[in-house]
Amino acid sequence: QLQLVESGGGSVQAGGSLRLSCAVSGRTFRTASMGWFRQAPGKEREYVASASASGLRTHYTDSVKGRFTISRDNAKNTVYLQMNNLKPEDTAVYLCAARAGIDDWVVVTTARDYNYWGQGTQVTVSS
Repeated sequence: QLQLVESGGGSVQAGGSLRLSCAVSGRTFRTASMGWFRQAPGKEREYVASASASGLRTHYTDSVKGRFTISRDNAKNTVYLQMNNLKPEDTAVYLCAARAGIDDWVVVTTARDYNYWGQGTQVTVSS
C-alpha cells in the first residue's frame, strides 16, 4: 500500500514557477513508477509527466516539454514536478500517481495503469 500527499500548489502569474512535491509512504516506493496528472474544471484528467522507478527514465506530454521537470528522491520517498514558464492553460488540480512493483525500464503514461493516487494540489496561473 502506498499513500501519496501532494503539496506546493498555489497561484502565480504567467511566466512564474512552482515546484510540486509528492510525499509517498510505503515500502514499495523505490520500485514504483511515478507520474503527475492534471485536471482542469470540466475537462478530463490529463497526463503530464512520469518517471521510472530509478528516475533515470522520464517522459512528458508535449505541452510541457522544456518547461516542466519531473524528478524523484528515493531516499526521501518524494517525487517532484518543477514547473517553469507557467501559462494560464496550466491551471488545474495536479495529482500524483504511483504504479507499484514495476520494472525500472517502464515509464507509465496512462491513468488507468496507475493504482495509487493523491488528492491533488491546486495550481492557478493568471495572465
